[in-house]
Parts: sequence; structure tokens; C-alpha cells
Amino acid sequence: MSVFTAAADQSLCAPLPVLGKDVTVPLVTGGEVSYAALDYAASAPALQRVWDDVAAYAPYYGSVHRGAGYLSQLSTDLFESSRVTVAEFLGCRAGDQVIFTRSTTDSLNLLAAVVPADCQVFVYETEHHASLLPWRDARVTYLNAPRTPAQAVETLERALAERDPYGPALVCVTGASNVTGELWPVKELAAAAHAHGARIVLDAAQLAPHHPVDIAELDVDWVAFSGHKLYAPFGSGVLAGRADWLQEAEPYLAGGGASRKVARRTDGGVDVEWHSTAARHEAGSPNVIGVYSIAAACKALTEAGFDNLVAREQHLVAAVRAGLAEVPEVKVLSLFGDDAPRVGVISFVVEGWNSSHFAAALSAEYGIGVRDGLFCAHPLVRTLLGSDPQEVGECGAPEAEPGERSLNAIRVSFGAGTPDEHIERFVRAVKELVSKGAQWKYRTEDGRCVPDRGAVQL
Repeated sequence: MSVFTAAADQSLCAPLPVLGKDVTVPLVTGGEVSYAALDYAASAPALQRVWDDVAAYAPYYGSVHRGAGYLSQLSTDLFESSRVTVAEFLGCRAGDQVIFTRSTTDSLNLLAAVVPADCQVFVYETEHHASLLPWRDARVTYLNAPRTPAQAVETLERALAERDPYGPALVCVTGASNVTGELWPVKELAAAAHAHGARIVLDAAQLAPHHPVDIAELDVDWVAFSGHKLYAPFGSGVLAGRADWLQEAEPYLAGGGASRKVARRTDGGVDVEWHSTAARHEAGSPNVIGVYSIAAACKALTEAGFDNLVAREQHLVAAVRAGLAEVPEVKVLSLFGDDAPRVGVISFVVEGWNSSHFAAALSAEYGIGVRDGLFCAHPLVRTLLGSDPQEVGECGAPEAEPGERSLNAIRVSFGAGTPDEHIERFVRAVKELVSKGAQWKYRTEDGRCVPDRGAVQL
């Protein structure tokens, strides 16, 4: 009995309905096939439930907070009730603020803009660039990639013990790697940070769609995540957590909505009184539909039950790992080892293949969408590939020709909406490409490997 056939015996929940599940795409070899979206770590397809909720609200769309009309009042209520829903989804504490942003990247840049001027920030080199790069105005200590969860904690404790004990400090860490899918010891890292007088922000972009995230239980100070990875449409994100640094800093954006009072001074200048609520950092007309879509996704995932979703996803993780293990030419990338718990994100390289060529063949010949490149985590992927940190390589744009080595990897990622058939097709495609080769000729165009439309089937 295969791992897929066994699913019914394990009483696993069915995939959640998502947009695009019935979309068909053409194959370069002829015919069409249903599209297998296996790039959830970049952007997960929107849940049908979320899309339906947004569509039901769309006719009632209106400006928020300052409109006297019925639709404006309705939209304001929806916007603020969405804030409550997100706070409940994250297990926020009394006094925590939920700020709506554009994305995880925007959330972490917002936090970077409000940290005290003398703050020291500690970031692992394994972070996504959204966590690695925003801290330009702070004193940043980059920590080497740990090889076990325990080593991650030890590395942080050692670095914090050596810091200036009198200034503020902040630790930034991911909950689940966007490259390996491995879960990080967030609770232990939070305890280490607080023991040394530091605060901690959790990048939950890859964690929140796969596991419950509870701010109070994890004892983190802030959480950041994106709607488009949480089965909601693009353009919305969240920063939630402690209010003090947020209230004490100048607004992230200056403008309408962030200001409570504005008055001209006799000397010709302007006096401004900023809001002390979340509105302080939400200047401008907010993305009401994006915010509501996040809240709808939070409700849908909560009602589906994370225990059920996690169980089914782990079934898919086991199927992918078992299938890849049967191909000697495939090397799965990992920091913490094969036994490390992980979400549905797996990156690998294939001996003898340029990663862009392999990903292009999966798409063109099998209708499977994956990601190739450095996944906006260049230092981590280079570390995992054992390459020189200075070696040339670009995120998703390798210059190597098909068959040549490239400093890139292939990432397959999946989640609540992934059917077994997509995983079966992926595993079968990997085995066929490695054993038989591509059926079509490919060429490099604008840094991407693409099918040569003028060629014939091999």
C-alpha cells in the first residue's frame, strides 16, 4: 500500500478548497493537465472560503474611519473587527497592538523603523531577506547558521552574554525556514532573549499558514506575517505585539489617519499630535479588502482545525521525502537533519541538473509549478550548498545553461489546499526526469531556462 493509498485509512481531512484547483495548463509536449501549484512558500492560493467572503463584502466597500455614510460605517466596523479576529488568531495579550501592513517585509521594516536608536539587533544568517536586511539603522550582529536547534539557542545565548547589558536589544528569528521548512525553537529562543534583557520578533510568514502561532504561549514580543502566504490575496500583512516601542516612535508613514491633531504654529510651522493606537502606523487609506481577507483566512483555518491540517500536511511531507529518498541523484537541503520537524517546504538539488532547467521541465512537461533560485535567503542557500559565500548566484535568475551546475536549488512547497495527486505527480516527474531526461530542448532567455519553442520533442 502506498503512502497515498493509506491516506483514507488514516482518516485525514480533505484538502481545503482553493482558487485555481480546476485550472488547466498546456504542456509543451502536447495536451493539457490540471495545474499543480506547489509553490505555496512564495504565495499560497487563496482559499475559496476567503474569496467568497470578500466577494460578499465587495458591494458594500467604503472608506473607513472618517465616513458618515452607511457603507463607510460598515467598512469601518469590518476593518476593526478584523483586527480583533487577527488578535484572537495570534493569541495576543492585553495591551498588544495589531497593525495592518502590506506584507511581512513591510511589517519588519516598520519594526526596524521604531526600534530605539541605540538598539542592538541579533539576526541569524539563515533568515529570509525580509528579516535579514531591514535593520540598517541599528547595530546588527549576524549569527552563523546553527546545525541543531540546541546550537541555535547556545549561539544566541553566547552572543547576548557578550552584548552591552545596558542598551536595548532585539532578536529576529523565523518560525519555519522558507528554504528547508524546518521549525525553529522559538519558545527556547524567546526565553534566552528575555533572560538577557532582549526582545524578540518572530517572522511567522512560513509558520502561520501551517501551525498555530500563539504570542503569549511562545512568549515573543512581536509576530509578523503576510496574507498572501495565509491563503488570502496579495497586498496585506500584520505586525502584532508590544505597543511601547510602537507608541514612542515617530509614525512609520506620516499622513492622514496617523495624526490625531494638526495645527499651524505662529512661526509658520506645523504641530502634530500622533495617534497612540495602531492607527499611528497605518497612515493613508487602508487596504480594507486585504485586511478582511486575512481575517477570513484566520477564521477558515481555525474552523478547519490546525490539528487536522497539520496531520494531513505531515502525510504529504512524508510522501515527498520518501519519494525523493528513492532518487540517489537528489540531495535534500537541511540545517537540522532528517529528523527535524518541518512544514511543507522542501528544497533540493539534483546531480547533473541546472536547477532552473529542472524546474522549467517540471512546469513545461508536467504542469507542476515549483520555485528555483536562492529563495531570497542567499546566505542560507549558499551555506547549505557548501559554496563560497562570494560565489556568483542570483535569486531565481541563474545564467548557467541547461545541464550546467548553478548556485541555486529547487523548492517544492504545499499546504492546506494540496491534493494527493499533485504530490504523486511531482514525485513521479522527479523520478522520470532523473532517469530519462527532459523530453524537450530548453534554452536560457533573460536569465531563465525556458522551453525552446522552435525545437521538437526529443
